[in-house]
Amino acid sequence: PIMIDSSKWEVIEAGLKCIQGKGIVNSISMKEGEAKFIEQAKLARRYGAAVIVMAFDEKGQADTFARKTEISKRAYDLLLSIGFPAEDIIFDPNIFAIATGIPEHDNYAVDFIDSVRWIKQNLPHAHISGGVSNVSFSFRGNDAVREAIHTVFL
Repeated sequence: PIMIDSSKWEVIEAGLKCIQGKGIVNSISMKEGEAKFIEQAKLARRYGAAVIVMAFDEKGQADTFARKTEISKRAYDLLLSIGFPAEDIIFDPNIFAIATGIPEHDNYAVDFIDSVRWIKQNLPHAHISGGVSNVSFSFRGNDAVREAIHTVFL
């Protein structure tokens, strides 16, 4: 598969028109509402592409287990309702930085791992993606610590 990654939908569509084989759109979300989400999903489907679905809705990015699973379930149900194949759905339940010194961030890594488990158990055939480097962002500049955190996290 070929990943097409842009914040501009026109760029994504141009890429989908040019690739051979299976494409993956990175990414779609419900941050602009369900209608826009469905429109983008249908367009990706027209090109036979899979989609990475960010855990992001009208209220913002999901930062807790409850929000990650709520948004993922809602997106999954919407996609299936328009005939999108479950095996072409790739969830990114947001990996956020740990060790920021902010108490609300203390459970970020655990919430991601728990949401991955929940998605695998409750949203059949869907896949998972995540930006692992985000988890260690608080240690940028200290590669040894970052690599150790990534190893443990994975």
